[in-house]
Amino acid sequence: MSQATEMPVEPVLRDELAHGDIVLGTIGPILGHLLANHDHSLFSDEIVARVRGMAAHVARQVLRVQAETAQADDPVAYAKTHADTLAASLVTNAHFLGHCHAMALEWQLVQKLERRSAIDPVLSPLLQSLIASDDEGTASTAMAALAAQARFTQQQRRMELPLGELPGDLFHHVVSTWRARAEDVDEDVADRAEDSLRDAYDEGASRLGLLSRLVSGMGKGARAALSVGHAGVALFLSALAAGSGQERDLAVIATNDSQLARLALGLRAAGLNPAEIEEQFLHIHPEVALPEGFDMLRADRAAAMLSMGAGQSPV
Repeated sequence: MSQATEMPVEPVLRDELAHGDIVLGTIGPILGHLLANHDHSLFSDEIVARVRGMAAHVARQVLRVQAETAQADDPVAYAKTHADTLAASLVTNAHFLGHCHAMALEWQLVQKLERRSAIDPVLSPLLQSLIASDDEGTASTAMAALAAQARFTQQQRRMELPLGELPGDLFHHVVSTWRARAEDVDEDVADRAEDSLRDAYDEGASRLGLLSRLVSGMGKGARAALSVGHAGVALFLSALAAGSGQERDLAVIATNDSQLARLALGLRAAGLNPAEIEEQFLHIHPEVALPEGFDMLRADRAAAMLSMGAGQSPV
């Protein structure tokens, strides 16, 4: 069979992926509309509230640094008073909004799998073995990742997103958005506050940076991280992103009920065989069966189908 020959299951998966892409395209506009509406009683959904909380927390952190630099009497009160305006500007950026959404969905998945499969939110068997590694660098990174994951669980319970946990491009977006709106702030104060923010930022020390480093450092052994029961949710999602060539935020969204084909294709593109993919579905979507003929789909065909989908932007 030539590589260009299409398997019977591919049109089924392609249709499902196309439907998933339509859903992806609605995430940004819908979330943007919900966050812009200040009548909270109409929108009590946990995900929306969590996204709103994270955006407001990011804004408060920046404004507190500004107020502290200006030696304000009460930096915390100043930040709290002005946070909503800055947060509203931040969420107009689809990438920032999509990242907050992905973090909320990841936490939702963490909670669901803890209840359903007793998967620990912080310490997985794989992370435990990495901490015990003879390689000092690996062990050190794994310990740091463990601490970062523990902080993530607490931050999500408080609906927080520390500036240091943002990817580099989104950190730059936050700082740039704040500077654009800080027209009434003394230029010297704004410059010094920005210097403080940038000096404190280290993407490599973030949770996502540490997880990425662990996955890449495992080499071919990263395949073990594609078992959510063995690796835990955080490492699993980072390994899925790396193995399938998707951004991590999109890999997170792939675990949603509306993205079944994306998850199946991502796992296949990452190198799992159909039986191993079924095992992951038993954890994440136990009520769903893979379509007939999926066992004939090659990994390269799965990767090609993903690349022709919604691309790398989750919103």
